[in-house]
Amino acid sequence: MRSAKRKSDGDNDPRRKKHQNMTQEELKAKHLEALAKKPDEETCLENLIFGGEDVFVDKLLGDSKIRVDPSTDLLESDSENEWEEDSAGPSKKPAWVDEDDEDEEMIRAHYARKHLKKNREEVQLNKKELHVRLQRDFQKTMGGVPSWASKDPKKGLSKEDEDDDDEDDNEDNLLSKTGNLLAKSTYLPKGILQIKKCLNANSERCTKLPLSTVQFHPFSQVLMTASHDCSISLFQVDGKLNPKIQSIYINKYPIFKAQFSADGEQVIATGMWQSIYYVYDMMVGKIIPVTRILGLKERYLRNFDVSPDGSYLLFIGTSGYLHMLSAKTRELIGSMKMNAVSTQAVFSPDSSKIFSTSADGDVYVWDVGTRRCLNRFADDGSLFGSSLAVSKDGRYLSCGSKSGVVNVYNYEDCVQKSAPKPVKSIMNLVTKASSQVFSPNTEILAIASKKVNDAVKLVHIPSFTVFSNFPVQSRGRTIHQAQSMDFSPRSGFFSIANNKGEALLYRLKHYSDF
Repeated sequence: MRSAKRKSDGDNDPRRKKHQNMTQEELKAKHLEALAKKPDEETCLENLIFGGEDVFVDKLLGDSKIRVDPSTDLLESDSENEWEEDSAGPSKKPAWVDEDDEDEEMIRAHYARKHLKKNREEVQLNKKELHVRLQRDFQKTMGGVPSWASKDPKKGLSKEDEDDDDEDDNEDNLLSKTGNLLAKSTYLPKGILQIKKCLNANSERCTKLPLSTVQFHPFSQVLMTASHDCSISLFQVDGKLNPKIQSIYINKYPIFKAQFSADGEQVIATGMWQSIYYVYDMMVGKIIPVTRILGLKERYLRNFDVSPDGSYLLFIGTSGYLHMLSAKTRELIGSMKMNAVSTQAVFSPDSSKIFSTSADGDVYVWDVGTRRCLNRFADDGSLFGSSLAVSKDGRYLSCGSKSGVVNVYNYEDCVQKSAPKPVKSIMNLVTKASSQVFSPNTEILAIASKKVNDAVKLVHIPSFTVFSNFPVQSRGRTIHQAQSMDFSPRSGFFSIANNKGEALLYRLKHYSDF
């Protein structure tokens, strides 16, 4: 009865009858009208989620100038990265404040937080108090505020600590920059020598007989070679083609040594077994023989040296004699006598002294003006002196011996002391040290022995260590028995004359000039 009554009541409801009588179009219009009356907050939220116009975002955020990208996923992004303030305007208040940040944090009873409690009853702290206690505990452990955590790093430091801190700051400032902080050094480094093998200097005029001399011109980019085939040749050195300039031939005169004059206008040459010598004047292209020297009684003239000022010629005679001639008049000025056979003699850089070594291992120092012996000392450990070299800056004297040991002395010690001690004894040669030469800037000492192959060493100065990459030990790069060596005027090139008739040429890359 009740269900029948309810059914009859529903059928008699006027609203239900009205709804049934409405058409589909009327229902759609009514639904649209209801949607138009939705609150603004609901409409803005729909636009934020499903997309909409920027006016709804501005309306939601009010007057603040914070902009939100509608395409941003607000549920997954961090507020600090997604909400950007206008850089031109003043600092703004945060878009919201999380109330949970102010909640008190429970202090757990484990080892990391237990010591922060003041008593056992204290079980919770707020964030601010926890921060203060953690900071206080850290300072107690570290003995104060460390410099890296302080706004004033120098506060509370002693003077010594401040000085150390200043040094550290300077280092930090240096290391904080990038780029090439180190400029190329002008001094030659030790260890590895930057060297390149070039085309042989005499490639345009090869000879099968040994070369006796190789020397660079003192002022121009020219190299001279002298050979046992009675010829003297001049080459233009460029490291690539090395064209020949000129060759002269002296009949039946195998050349023992040739050397440029101090002004570079002449070439003086001596033979193997002749008592005469030749002067080649390059300015007029004339060969001048010097056949007779008054007062000089020698069977042959072989080894000699030219003074740096161009005033004198020094010939090494027999029986320990040294003969000094005038380079201009070619007349004998005087002779000096040693107690043993003289093996080598050289002028000092200022042409005021002569250094000579003998077969008994003694070194003599002579005065050019008076031709008197100023000092005499025994070369340390030497039984037979074989070669001498003086650096062009007058700092070192190098003495080679028959055993291969080369002793380097301070120049002043050799002049003043009766028993000078060598600065360095170089023992990289095992046979007679037959030749040696300093580079013009006194950064390299080249020593060689003509008894065996590859017996050439380049010594770095002032460390007096041998460059480990020279000579190169490989097939096809053998340096045959070195007869003579020389450096170019600015150490850019280095040349070796060997017994195969080759003038080996090397480019020293550290030096930019010839």
